[in-house]
Amino acid sequence: MNTLIKNATIITMEDENKIIRNGYITIVDDKITFVGEHLPEDFLPQIIIEGKGRAVLPGLINAHTHTPMVLLRSYADDLPLQEWLFDRIFPVEDKFTAEDVYWASMLGMMEMLRSGTTCFADMYYFMDEIAKAVHKVGMRVNLSRGLQCFEPDFDAATDTRLIENEQLFKDWDGEGNGRIKVYLGPHSVYTCVPEYLEDVAELAHKLDTGIHMHLSETIKENQDCIEKYGKSPVRHMYDLGLLRPNTLAAHCVHVTDEDMDILAQNNVNVIYNPGSNLKLASGIAPVGKMMKKGINVALGTDGAASNNNLNMFEEIHLAALISKGVEREPTLINAYQALKMATCNAASALGLDQVAGVIKPGMKADLTIINMEKPHFYPSHNAVANIAYSVQAADVETVLVDGRILMEKGEFKTIDDEEVIYHINKISQRLFG
Repeated sequence: MNTLIKNATIITMEDENKIIRNGYITIVDDKITFVGEHLPEDFLPQIIIEGKGRAVLPGLINAHTHTPMVLLRSYADDLPLQEWLFDRIFPVEDKFTAEDVYWASMLGMMEMLRSGTTCFADMYYFMDEIAKAVHKVGMRVNLSRGLQCFEPDFDAATDTRLIENEQLFKDWDGEGNGRIKVYLGPHSVYTCVPEYLEDVAELAHKLDTGIHMHLSETIKENQDCIEKYGKSPVRHMYDLGLLRPNTLAAHCVHVTDEDMDILAQNNVNVIYNPGSNLKLASGIAPVGKMMKKGINVALGTDGAASNNNLNMFEEIHLAALISKGVEREPTLINAYQALKMATCNAASALGLDQVAGVIKPGMKADLTIINMEKPHFYPSHNAVANIAYSVQAADVETVLVDGRILMEKGEFKTIDDEEVIYHINKISQRLFG
């Protein structure tokens, strides 16, 4: 299939200043074949997308979330993380069925597509159901089965969670034309005993895959780890062999200079979740320092139970603003850097070499098209600043993944939204009355 996007403002993300006005993008099947100011004469489009008054940017990548937690949106608000998680969230999640997770994932993907997200990294359970939903919808995903073990006398050969994660890898890694990747998901230092984490590291090495975890999210997590093991969570995870170039370390709010050096030296990817960290009063990650140390920082929303949405534009906006205020430095994390966290940096974190978070020939056609003909975009002095500071989720008009149109002018092409809402209402009635 040959697809043409014409007359658009193209934010390539190859370079801060490489913005093409009234440009053309040609797509053959799943890949971009041309980006420029003049349409190749020999290109014969079968689908034409008019880009006048529109901005095209790489599809946003949500590098840390728990998609089915949309079912818990606004259920347990304004609580400390430990109370929120152990007293409110875990008890309800114990009631979830596989079918619940499937439909919740469909709802989450509706929300993500509506706000320009084309790829997400998800940690949860009933992961087969999420994989099935992703396969149907057509998004790109990195899946990891959430792993927990509180007792040291476990048997790795019979541990249900480890078995499920390994089977998930065997069944789904590389499926959907390579859109689906599978990592291992050790939840955190406070939900996994050291012996278990060592086995996770060993399995990741055996499968040649990555690791997705929560790390140094709260002061309590750090204090408890130091009291129990005599070291910070970062040092603890490093000593157990879990910090490596294909590790996604979500949060990293309370990290010391030594911790950041460990993360940098091991090329660990830090996933910054400003909205969730603010809501749970976890604190503000020192992303400015991390970036200066060469750490790759990407963005995530976390789950909708702690955010309460999956809107990556909101995270971009927060990322560009928070550090400025805290550090009292207006040049810290500019608009382009914040947008990179949700595109290039996130693609690098998830090992998406064929996406790379940029718009150029040879890359997969994962694209988000924004309607810029709205009052809050005028006058348009700087397109990148408009994206980082002014865009609303409702401005997203069309989304493509692998060259396939998943949403066009606000209409889903692979999701029956009425069917999804019907099932979500039914599930909510059962769970919450």
